[in-house]
Amino acid sequence: MNYKLVVFDMAGTTVRDKGNVNDAFRAAFLESGIEVAAEDVDKVMGYRKVEAIEIILKKYLEAMEYDAARINLIHDAFTKKMVSFYEADTELAALPEVLETFSILRARGIKIALNTGFTRVITDVILKRLGWNQEALIDAVVCSDEVQEGRPHPFMIRKIMEQLGVAEASEVVKVGDTSVDVLEGQFSGCGLVVAVTTGAYTREQLLEYQPDHIIDSMQQLPALIL
Repeated sequence: MNYKLVVFDMAGTTVRDKGNVNDAFRAAFLESGIEVAAEDVDKVMGYRKVEAIEIILKKYLEAMEYDAARINLIHDAFTKKMVSFYEADTELAALPEVLETFSILRARGIKIALNTGFTRVITDVILKRLGWNQEALIDAVVCSDEVQEGRPHPFMIRKIMEQLGVAEASEVVKVGDTSVDVLEGQFSGCGLVVAVTTGAYTREQLLEYQPDHIIDSMQQLPALIL
């Protein structure tokens, strides 16, 4: 094993999520008069949020009942709710063993990156609140609105590789808590794809997508990499 880079998802993987993303999503839809089930939101966790909104709208409405303007209206409402939430959340924190795992990887010379279905404006609030924008802890962060297409497409991982000078996808580990995290790692050709049960998906749901490993705690990750 000669991994040079680990790309982590954020909410549900490295950052605590108590269902607040789901709540904000459903509240944003409700402002547009659409009541969405929590389980339908869970199914699109990890996607670029504009695409997630369109997937949900396709299920709840006929195509003639929505357009780009309505998608953007819901997306803007979601973004405002998430920014407000993360600016005020007194319990915002890294998930257990995440910082310890970062330290172990960094001590071995392995680069650490984050990617996310969030836009940059939401991501920056989280990074600032956690202090991850100041510490020499994260080598790169790429958000879904900074590439041509979000997950499960490989563009975020490819951009991180380019930024950090990692030439081979086989040297990259992808870690995430949703189906599209797993698919993103697979479509990118990552050398190792690890799913975690700390977020939106259960072990049984993740098994369907055949990651290389499924872990229940970030504490289990270093043994798979080092």
